[in-house]
Amino acid sequence: MSSLTTIQNVVSFSDGVPGKGTGVPYFYLTTLDPTARNALKDHRSSLAISEYPLGTCSNADPESPVCAKITLTGRLVLLEANSEEAEFARTALFTKHPEMKGWPKGHDFQVFKLEIEDIFMINWFGGPKPLTVDQYLKYKMNIFAIDK
Repeated sequence: MSSLTTIQNVVSFSDGVPGKGTGVPYFYLTTLDPTARNALKDHRSSLAISEYPLGTCSNADPESPVCAKITLTGRLVLLEANSEEAEFARTALFTKHPEMKGWPKGHDFQVFKLEIEDIFMINWFGGPKPLTVDQYLKYKMNIFAIDK
């Protein structure tokens, strides 16, 4: 019998430099934190994101179905430190979160990626909306639609 450890944690992520997101979330994590430590043993993971922080939900409560939320489920994997993808991820992460560059070297921060396998999205009443990983990754957002 195997056991499952559930860790709920707040983490910073980036999917690319501003305006050029890929949809694939990357993370800069240390094994001093249970998120990375557990991912190295059991890759199953999910990332939940709400529309609420964008300020586009009007006066709706963050839990309201009119305020979209998406959960990406898959495998949280460590990237090869010197790979092109890890370099892309570091650039994306450090551009969006500049203070990460100065985090302590002795804490052994490493780049992880969520390999998305399933998507659960709510963006209105009526239950979750079907969205395949391929549809999600091919979507191109109109950034001018949310500019203020």
